[in-house]
This record gives sequence, C-alpha cells and structure tokens, in this order.
Amino acid sequence: MNAYWLIILTLLVSNATNAQQYLSAREQHIVTISSFTAKGDLPSLKNALGAGLDSGLTINEIKEVLVHLYAYTGFPRSLQGINTFLTVLDERKAKGITDKVGQTASPVNDSLSRYERGKKVLESLTGRKETGPKTGYAAFSPEIEVFLKEHLFADLFTRDILSYSDREIATIAALINLGGVEPMMQSHMRIALNIGINQSKLTHLISIIQNEVGPYEANAANKVLATITGKATALKSNDTTSLFSRGSKAPAERFTGIVWVNMLVEQKDGFGHTAGTVTFEPGARTNWHKHPGGQVLLVTTGKGYYQEKGSSIKTIYKGDVVKCPPGIEHWHGASPDTEMSHVAISSNMDKGPVIWLQKVTDEQYKSLK
Repeated sequence: MNAYWLIILTLLVSNATNAQQYLSAREQHIVTISSFTAKGDLPSLKNALGAGLDSGLTINEIKEVLVHLYAYTGFPRSLQGINTFLTVLDERKAKGITDKVGQTASPVNDSLSRYERGKKVLESLTGRKETGPKTGYAAFSPEIEVFLKEHLFADLFTRDILSYSDREIATIAALINLGGVEPMMQSHMRIALNIGINQSKLTHLISIIQNEVGPYEANAANKVLATITGKATALKSNDTTSLFSRGSKAPAERFTGIVWVNMLVEQKDGFGHTAGTVTFEPGARTNWHKHPGGQVLLVTTGKGYYQEKGSSIKTIYKGDVVKCPPGIEHWHGASPDTEMSHVAISSNMDKGPVIWLQKVTDEQYKSLK
C-alpha cells in the first residue's frame, strides 16, 4: 500500500476510535466559547470565537451558543459575549473574511402547550418520567418550575440550530466555570451520559477546561464526574497522547524552542510527497517558511497557532486540518502552555523542498490579534 494512504488509513482508524473517546474539534470550540463566556474573560473569548469560526462553526451556531448560555450565566454574560462576537465579525469582515451564516431555527409545530412540550423535552434528556407531587424548589417556588419548563426546555432546547448534545456540552462547560453550582453540574452530567456523551468525552471536556482555563475548575468538575460514575479519572494535561513516536530533535536553526520530528515518508521514498509528525513543546514554533508544492497539517494533539504572512494568528486544536497554500509564507507551533503535535504532509515535492526563512520573534508570537 502507498505509504501516504497508509498514514491516512491509520489516522482514519484512530479517529474512529477517538470519536468514542474525545469531543470533535467543533465540540471543543463550543467548550472554549462557553467557558470564557461564563468567566467573562472577553479577550480569551474573542480568540475562541475567531477560532470557532475558523474551524467551521457557523455564525448562527455560535450566536445560538451565546443565547443558550443566558439561561445559565445570566443576561450580562450572554450579552457581553454577543457584543464581543459582533466585534469579531466586524473585524473579520474588514479583513475580507466571509463567514458562513448557517441555518436559522425552524418553527415548532405541535399541539402541546409550552409547559407540556418542555416537560417532554426534559423527560427525553433525563430518561425519566415526571410523576408524583412536586418537591424541592419546584414545590417551594412553582413559578420558576413553570419558567424552566416553558422557556428553558420548550423555547430554547427545541431550537434546532444546536443539538441536545451541543447544548449540554455548552451548559456543562459554563457551569464548571461559574463555580459553586455542583448540584446543577451533576444533573447536566447525568443528562449528558443519558444522551450519549460518554465518560471519556466528559473527561476530555474537563481536560480542555484544565488546559484553557485552569486546574481549579477542572479538578472541581472531575470530582463531580467521579461522584456520578463511581470512578475517578486522571486528567491528562494538554492531551498529549500521540499516534506516533516523537522521533529526533529538530535543528535549532529552523525552530524556536524544543521540537521533535519523526519522518514517516521521505522524499527518497519516491512517492512525490513527504509526511512526518512534528511535536512542539509549549512555546515552540517553526521559522517562517514556505512550501513550493503546498502542505497539509493534521493536528493530532494539543493546542497551537498557525499564521500566514499578512494574516492574523489562528488557534488550532486537535482534530483541525490546516491547508498551507503553495508558496505562501507561514509558521506554526504550540501555544505557550500546551504541547501540540501534527502530521505534516508536503505534496508536489517535484516543485522543490521547503524554503526556510527568518525566526518568528517573541513579539510576533505573542501578537494574538
């Protein structure tokens, strides 16, 4: 079998397995957007919103996440998130970036009252029928129980722009970052498990928060998950499990920081392309460089950055695919606190090898604008 296709087949098989263990790239962006919205960390949210758009989330999907979150974080956090999103869209439009708008919500057509529709949605989420007298908050404050059924579950959850799974991922991420709401976090983690978001994916969600926000929030969430499942799961910092070995240290004249390269397909093999894994320790990156025949990066672990000459830095995550056009100067590497690995495939090698250029300065690396 052609070595190139062997690599792709290996990745596809691995991705099929990882799909059961990890959130998709799209879902990971929902986690970061929800986390920074709940925190009120607008600079980080701005970067997360841009990264979400770059990964393929539509304008309406992101807007729906921010609208959904008002039910959990309150109007102030939600509106701040929406205003930040407007700024991001205006800036991207000024740069000539056209983002996909996406679908709008379909009208709800059924004969049920809003209360009954909300009750039906909640029963579907929890997997339990609501029977018997009201207890707890529902008995003490029956009006808020009605609001929950009629608005949260009837009005919001039935909007089909996001799936139930998307909404629960957004909700859990927000609750983790709010803090002090462990009973609600536990309820929504149980809902997630009921609708098919397994323990491995919830652990991945928490690991993303550990890497992006901090260990305090992640550890609190992990304790709640352990209470539900009866089994504590160790969080893997920075999600550095890789398909391939690290290989050898890369030459310092072409990289900043510690970088490891494992060539899987070399030019001498005669396939017309090269392929290898590149692992960047936190803060490490390539020099500016360009490929006469173009290059594709398949991000396999962690979080990193990619930038083309004259464009802003893009944040990339595990599961993202980066297409580097032929002859365009660019660089890529890990974020300051997270290791990142990718498979780099350089094609059309008959057009010439990679052309290495100047170092990426610390000022350029830190200019996340």
